[in-house]
Amino acid sequence: MSETEMGKGACANRREFLLSGGITAAMMMLGTKPMMAEAKVVGYPRKKIGKLSRLKSGRPIDFNYPDEDSENILIKLSKPAGGGVGKNANVVAFNKLCTHMGGTVTDGGYHHSDAVAGPCPFHLSTFDLSRHGMIVAGHATQSLPQIQLEVKGDDIYAVGVMGLIYGRNKNLG
Repeated sequence: MSETEMGKGACANRREFLLSGGITAAMMMLGTKPMMAEAKVVGYPRKKIGKLSRLKSGRPIDFNYPDEDSENILIKLSKPAGGGVGKNANVVAFNKLCTHMGGTVTDGGYHHSDAVAGPCPFHLSTFDLSRHGMIVAGHATQSLPQIQLEVKGDDIYAVGVMGLIYGRNKNLG
């Protein structure tokens, strides 16, 4: 082959590449039905975990949910919080395990003035409990799993978990 023959037809130019890619995609879509994603609802148990009238601002209460092996804290913050319940939307609950390597973030304490839990004893990750347990610092890349709460009268119920508890591939066995 001569140099001029090698330059012709050996590679598609940008326009030809995009056109053939678009035609291929359209033909594939015409030959198949659209796939519909189905939402899967997980049936978390409903569990009474405390009373609004007994919560003291800044003092975490331990509880287990969604099973006896899952340690969590229920806490009344000094300000409204994402996912918070109660009159001031300031009562929240979170799993205690750091999402990075499973250290117990409450070993580092709860800092009420900043609404921050941690640092984790392994790599110093800290989490903002007023913002859905969002990572503030450290190696973690995911928020703390937040326990979804409901209030009926003075009773507080755990009804679900937002996020995956460390070390599990699903929260419910």
